[in-house]
Amino acid sequence: MAQADDTIAGLKVLVVDDTATNRQLLQVFLRKLGCNVLTAENGALAVEAFQRESPDLILMDVMMPVMDGYEATRRIKALAGTQWVPIVFLSALDKDENLVAGLEAGGDDYLAKPVNFVVLNAKLRSLARTLVLQRSLDETRRHSEAITDNIADCVITVDEHGMVLSANAVVMIVFGYAPEELVGQNISTLMPEPDRSAHDGYVRSYVRGGMPTIIGMPQRQLTGLHRDGSLVPLEITVTEMRFDGSRHFVGILRDIRERVAAEKAAREHAITLQRYHDDREAENALAGKIMHRLLLRQGLSDPRLHHWVEPATDFSGDVIAAGRAPDGRVCAMLADATGHGLAAAISALPVLTSFYSLVEHGYPLGYIAYEINRQLLAFMPTGRFVAASLVCFDETKQMAELWLGGMPDLLLIEPDGTLHRHIASAHPPLGIIEFDEDMAGIERVACPSGSQLVLISDGLIEAADAGGESFGFERLKRALSSTPVPNRLDAVRNALDAHMGSVSPHDDVSILLIDC
Repeated sequence: MAQADDTIAGLKVLVVDDTATNRQLLQVFLRKLGCNVLTAENGALAVEAFQRESPDLILMDVMMPVMDGYEATRRIKALAGTQWVPIVFLSALDKDENLVAGLEAGGDDYLAKPVNFVVLNAKLRSLARTLVLQRSLDETRRHSEAITDNIADCVITVDEHGMVLSANAVVMIVFGYAPEELVGQNISTLMPEPDRSAHDGYVRSYVRGGMPTIIGMPQRQLTGLHRDGSLVPLEITVTEMRFDGSRHFVGILRDIRERVAAEKAAREHAITLQRYHDDREAENALAGKIMHRLLLRQGLSDPRLHHWVEPATDFSGDVIAAGRAPDGRVCAMLADATGHGLAAAISALPVLTSFYSLVEHGYPLGYIAYEINRQLLAFMPTGRFVAASLVCFDETKQMAELWLGGMPDLLLIEPDGTLHRHIASAHPPLGIIEFDEDMAGIERVACPSGSQLVLISDGLIEAADAGGESFGFERLKRALSSTPVPNRLDAVRNALDAHMGSVSPHDDVSILLIDC
């Protein structure tokens, strides 16, 4: 009596026979072996049962009504596709032509009737072991396909003739082809001209021992051809493997369309930025020329004036101006517009033009301050103002008139360089409030022969070193007091450089020395 066998137990077996007795005998025998048994009485019902139940193995009679075993086998094998479902024919027809017909129809084995159950048992065990191996291979294949289908790159295998053997699912995304559409096609299908025409010759040359240009070489870029005719930029690496005496090539292709588009956008952006930079530089150069012509007036070449302006950026918001009035007075101005750079420089322009015009017409110092204030209030936006130190020096009287608004203290230096007097600003910067009687106030200071007036911007006093310590008045006074008159400007510059080290001032720096 048959006994359950671990090899066979659990198999789902479809028994197809038009004789009820035969079906019953096989059903009892198979259940004793631990199989799950399904039955069908003709080929048509067998096909339906296969589609419905997916049996592991089929015992198929040959001669049956409705549909014989050969036709049923052909249809089942077509439905199974790549899945192996063993079919064993059971028939009293034992001629060679019957055996051949069964195998050609897709049968895997043949057993004559009446059935020898000992032989059937042995055949079932053999087929069960093969099924286990087959399913293990299928599982390995599915696992490998799952891996390749879920990586970001195309993986395509071709033979030594350039024919596609396999492709992962990513080819649909990159090239628009389903993997099964590519299998059996020449890989040149995915190449534009002239690469398409040259590819087969290149492969033949390499196989015959020619030098490689892609195979086995480092990753390189090339262009692929999408199904819709568009070009696809790719990075490709091709390796060679030998399998059962054949040479196969595995290509890993990465779609770099997004990266290429990003690089193109970056290049275009860089070109735009460069064009913008060039335009800005041209505008700055023009503005620089205009500022230079406005600043460098004849009055600044007066030998009694020593000045230095160091902008924090391309343009300085600090400006120095000087000229002689018709009555011989030397009038000078050091102005510091809000902020620094081009915006501050533009704010200083109306101050410059007004100052020179008013000095040339001989207006008194108080009126010069008044008129500059009026124009700034009229034309400058709220929040833009100009701190200024205005000086008119009368050589015959050795007397200076001062109007100081929002600037650091003006210094009066003795001939030996010692400090004679600090003179603080008495007014707010120009361009903030309307002029009144207090705003019009002028201070008069006697300037002994050989003394100097020192006008500075806050950028000099507040210039901080790497530790945050400001240059301050004390360093300024030391630099002035320790140096002869002709060298004092250089002394201040050297002292500031020594204090700052490698740090650059954060604001415009300016100083004007007037010899009395």
